[in-house]
Formats: sequence, C-alpha cells, structure tokens
Amino acid sequence: MIGRSLTCSFSDPSEIRLDKVPCLLSVVGQSVQVITATDSYNRMNSMSSNRHQLQCRISHTLWAALESEQSRTGDSIEHIVERALANELDLKHHSLFQVSTTSALVEGVFDGCTRVHDLKCHGDFGVGTFEGLDGEMVMLDGVCYQIRAGGTAHEVVDSTPVPFATITRFVADQHFRVDQVGSFEELLSQIDRRRPSDNLFAAFRVEGCFENVSLRAACKAAPGEKLVDAIEHQSEFSATQEIGTLVGFWAPLYAKSIGVPGYHFHFINASGKFGGHVFDLSAKELQVGMHVETDIHLAIPETQQFMAANLSADPSSALERAEKDTHREQGPG
Repeated sequence: MIGRSLTCSFSDPSEIRLDKVPCLLSVVGQSVQVITATDSYNRMNSMSSNRHQLQCRISHTLWAALESEQSRTGDSIEHIVERALANELDLKHHSLFQVSTTSALVEGVFDGCTRVHDLKCHGDFGVGTFEGLDGEMVMLDGVCYQIRAGGTAHEVVDSTPVPFATITRFVADQHFRVDQVGSFEELLSQIDRRRPSDNLFAAFRVEGCFENVSLRAACKAAPGEKLVDAIEHQSEFSATQEIGTLVGFWAPLYAKSIGVPGYHFHFINASGKFGGHVFDLSAKELQVGMHVETDIHLAIPETQQFMAANLSADPSSALERAEKDTHREQGPG
C-alpha cells in the first residue's frame, strides 16, 4: 500500500467520529484510509495518560503537507492533527465554560449547582472546587480529580456536586519550552511574553519534572463561612521531584467578578495521586501549551444560596488573598 502510517493520541475520543476522518484530513488537500482506532485509555503514570490512540494510513502528499505545517509552526504532527480534527468536527475548543462566579465564591456560595458529568459535556480540562469548598479540582484529559489536605488526590465520580469550575476543551494553539525556571513568577513571566493580549482568556497546560512545588488545598468550610475565613484553615504543603501537569487559566482584569483575574493554576502529578493549588515552583525544563479562548459561557446557579447572596461587593482583595496568601506553616507532603 502506498502511503505513510500516522498515529496520534487524543484526550477525548468520544468526540472523534471515524467516518469524519477522511473529511478532516482533506483540509490539507488529500483523503485518508482509516485502518484502526485503538483505545488506549488504560491509566499510566506518564504525561500521556488518559489519551486515546487513532491510527490511520495517509498518502505521501498528505504527509508532506503535515511536515510542511510542522516546519512552519514548530508543533508536533500529533498536535497539528488534533487541532485539524477539532476544527473539522466543529468542536467548541475555543470556548470557556464557567459555573458560577468568583463574587459568589468569595461570599461563601459553596452549595453544589451542577455535577462533574455536566462539566465533562463542556470540556476535558479545568479547575474548580467541590461542594462546601471541599478541596481543589483538577480536570485533565477528561478525568476529574479532588485534592484534599496534604495534597492527597483521587478521581471523583460523575455525580459529585460542584459549586464553581472553569472548563475548556483543550487543544493547544501554541507550544513552547521554558528552561531554568527558578520560581512560579519566572514561569508566569515567560508565559506573559507568549500571550497575545491581556484582554483575552487563555488556558495553559504545563508539563515536566518539578524540582520543587508549593501547594495548598482548601479544607471544607463551616456553614456560613466566607472564602477569606475558610482559607485560614487551608492545608499547605510541598513536594520535590514531582513529574506532573499544571492546569491553569489567565482571566482579564475586567472579568474580576466572574473569573479569577490573572493566573490561576492547579497541579496534579503523573499518578493522579497528589496535587493542589500552586503557590510556587521550580524546574529545569517545562513544556507549555497555550490555548486562547474566544468566547465564554457562564452558567448561573439557581440554588437558593446563590439567589439570596449579596454579590455587589468587589471580590478583588479577597481573591488576591486566596490566591497568594501562604501565611500558614508548611505541612507534610
């Protein structure tokens, strides 16, 4: 058979229709014959866990077009094909889906208003928290983790209630490497240089071996407790030589009553057993994927707690304290 073999991994194969693959790859001028689609969903302790494999055979002409695009963009063949698939199948991969608002979170509106299953209908990548402010949320490759005191993480069931989350269908628009990262601020400075505008939302996937990572996990709030009071008993901890992924977002300042302004990152290690909200880090080399968002969909809670809350106050100072305050003594981790 004339042609080249092409194998790519995808984070959410439920969105990939094999009958559409020939149409998809025709966007660069040729057709493709599908041979197999192999499910590789078995969880592994690696950066490629929870991704699925699509294998097909393509023409030399199409392969040359892919190589040309790779040379032009610097992206991997896998990322080029994944982006083309998302475009051809009209996936809303530049849409940000958010449940509730930061104003509500600051005021202690922690009652669940949706469930993890509903979040997965809108994306495979994101951050948030759980009912009662019970830990940190990380969604990576369609798997949702809950992180509690000390950084202990586990996958949650789809029926788990959620009061606040930011979700997207992550397909990187740009990839770049950062070296000799001495602090979290240094990493953010490098990312700043790549963001196209302060006025656009963006998602970031940062992978590598972290020499040090300082984290926190929210602990379940008492009834009636607001965010600034709840963080007084948050769990803070650190770890060294952790292979894992940062899942994070940039939100513009004008959206401060809706999203967390600036950067907001959570961490999950490769085994899915340890993570938290990021305060600081260091690493020799990190791979960064950037995904720019062009629209945002906001789901307004209809819970009694949300309806009765006073959301008129500016949440900025409380959010800044929640994001950056590390006043408590380091715990084990």
